[in-house]
Amino acid sequence: MKILVCIKQVPDMESKFKVAASGTWYDTADLAWRMNEYDEYAVEQAVQVKEQVGDADLTVLCIGGDQVKETMKKALAMGCDRGAHVADDKAAEKEPFEIAGIIAEFARDKQFDLIFTGMQSQDRGSAQVGVLVAEMLGIPSISTIVQFAYADGRIETRRELEGGVKAVVKTTVPALVTCQLGLNTPRYPTLPNIMKAKKKELLSLPVADLLKVDARQATAKMYFPAKKGGGLVLEGEIGQLADQLIQILKEKTGVLA
Repeated sequence: MKILVCIKQVPDMESKFKVAASGTWYDTADLAWRMNEYDEYAVEQAVQVKEQVGDADLTVLCIGGDQVKETMKKALAMGCDRGAHVADDKAAEKEPFEIAGIIAEFARDKQFDLIFTGMQSQDRGSAQVGVLVAEMLGIPSISTIVQFAYADGRIETRRELEGGVKAVVKTTVPALVTCQLGLNTPRYPTLPNIMKAKKKELLSLPVADLLKVDARQATAKMYFPAKKGGGLVLEGEIGQLADQLIQILKEKTGVLA
């Protein structure tokens, strides 16, 4: 079995963000970086399938500059066999269709049985890349999964819907799934596995060899939401609260005018 898991390096979400001079993305200076949280669940599930099957080969793919290799090493330490680094210092400027096109072009002739991605990235949050990859490859996709099982070339998943409802979805491989929080508990890489990861293959490929599609959308502007005034808390007896509310509605709105 051949498995591919796609990850992204994102800033720590506790960082203090600033809009970059370009006005279309955040300033990347002085940020701490980590693996996208949703992708950690994807890596863990891919490794679990590899361990279950036994005879499996697991590749982790990441797009970005040289710094993303550090995040890839974590995936290798978690149990991936090799890394495929798509070298692109301008990855942040590419929209989801382009990112999906790069991944699909890499995977097209490699006959992966299963492809795992995170549901979305924590910085862009489009939730489009995974399903676009499946569409480009012409394989089934199941998004937002919170439970996964594989047996005899078939997968059975539960995916999260609105209101806490779960849907059972089954399909045959090859297939792609996007992973939601709570799917599993990502393992913490042990020191021996961290050392082993340093010896695993990590191949870099130029993005120009894989980008065969054109962008379909562009970011016009990025900005922080305008700050709004604070809310008003009313306290007192019910009768007094009703009088206060009526007075406020008369003075602040045209509801009771």
